[in-house]
Amino acid sequence: MPVNLQQEKRAVSTLAALYSLRMLGLFLVLPVMSLYGMQYEGSSPMLIGIAMGMYGATQAVLQMPLGVLSDRIGRKSVIIGGLLMFIAGSVVAALSTSIYGLIIGRALQGSGAISGTLMAMVSDLTSEQNRTKAMATIGACIGLSFGVSMLLGPVFTHFGGLSGLFWITALLGLAGMLLVFFVLPEPPAETLHCPHRDTLPVPALLWRVLCDSQLVRLNSGIFCLHMVLMASFVVVPHLLEKQLGLDRQHHWEVYLPVLGGSFVAMIPLMIIGEKKRLVKQVFVFAVGALVFALLFLGAAYQFNAALLSGLFLFFFAFNLLEAQLPSLISKQSFAGGRGTAMGVYSTSQFLGTFAGGALGGLMLHVGEPRWLFWMLALPAAGWCWLAATMQEPRYLLNVMLPFAGDPEAMRLRLQGMPGVAEVLVVAEEQIAYLKVDDTICDRAALDGACAGYSPHAG
Repeated sequence: MPVNLQQEKRAVSTLAALYSLRMLGLFLVLPVMSLYGMQYEGSSPMLIGIAMGMYGATQAVLQMPLGVLSDRIGRKSVIIGGLLMFIAGSVVAALSTSIYGLIIGRALQGSGAISGTLMAMVSDLTSEQNRTKAMATIGACIGLSFGVSMLLGPVFTHFGGLSGLFWITALLGLAGMLLVFFVLPEPPAETLHCPHRDTLPVPALLWRVLCDSQLVRLNSGIFCLHMVLMASFVVVPHLLEKQLGLDRQHHWEVYLPVLGGSFVAMIPLMIIGEKKRLVKQVFVFAVGALVFALLFLGAAYQFNAALLSGLFLFFFAFNLLEAQLPSLISKQSFAGGRGTAMGVYSTSQFLGTFAGGALGGLMLHVGEPRWLFWMLALPAAGWCWLAATMQEPRYLLNVMLPFAGDPEAMRLRLQGMPGVAEVLVVAEEQIAYLKVDDTICDRAALDGACAGYSPHAG
């Protein structure tokens, strides 16, 4: 574990910067690719949509395997390899003159699927009491990267085209490499070959996660959310240009107030949901707002005020749902299953990205934007029903405690303590995974139970 708080802060800030640089590189093309993609040889709306979402396909396939691999060969090795693939993909895309080269470049970018490994590094380099704050910091940086990319993408592309934009993403990857080599601390040696089930996926638990009805609802939701997002970005830039008459380099003038205002508007609901334990009610409201935004855009996008209002409501719902879903996955996962649940969640998210790009390109090719918005409202409405029928979230904390001694005796010892809802004791790891109610659980007693345990104790 980290030796001091200063090292933890350095590790978290470095990992947050790594996340931000990489996600900025992936997001920068979203507001511009459908506009500039037609300049490529052999391009069509369908192929442009596939190019936009292609990184999601390779991310989905490689996300969990690379996370597991990082336990065998080391975190930094996987991160460096992933960044090299990201840089290679950016260079291929920058040099491409055909849409197929662009698709290959995006696929290579996505094959550097290191998000799971970076999250494992967070676990390696932070203490348990600071880990939630570290995850929240990184999540905020990812959200900031998305917002910044919406503002800078149109401006950068105006001066250098898509090729110049991909050279910028390659430079962002190189900056990430420098952070890994010169700033990112080394994980403690004892974490190598010692996977944490609350951080990385465990293949043996995949089927249980896939069959969990509550997790299925959330995984379906993140698939739907990112499918809607990617499909919408195939058509929204065209609407800003044709409907509003806004030059491409000035699209940030819409994204800035819409994204900024929607982010500010969703914060009170986030606070109310957590403090008042109304997370489900806020969540269902947000999904309903997404459905309404899509229906409204489909019906009235041809009016400027309606288009801007619909986009504001869309991003309000998106930001709120994007912030709530990871927390809900953590709440609903079973003891020792959070890493696997998050792995399936991330895979579902990236599959939705690919599906959305393909669907958006197809609909842009065969029909008006209204049909895309109305078609997207159908799965969103289905998600609303899934959200409304899900169980109330369990307000339980995930706790991971090392122990020494007989595993079965330790399980029984912990299971009988106040506030402990679930216990999974893994003998080969010598770790107990718990779900606890922090309002009645005595954390000091839990720590003492494990620290003071011996093979001959209770």
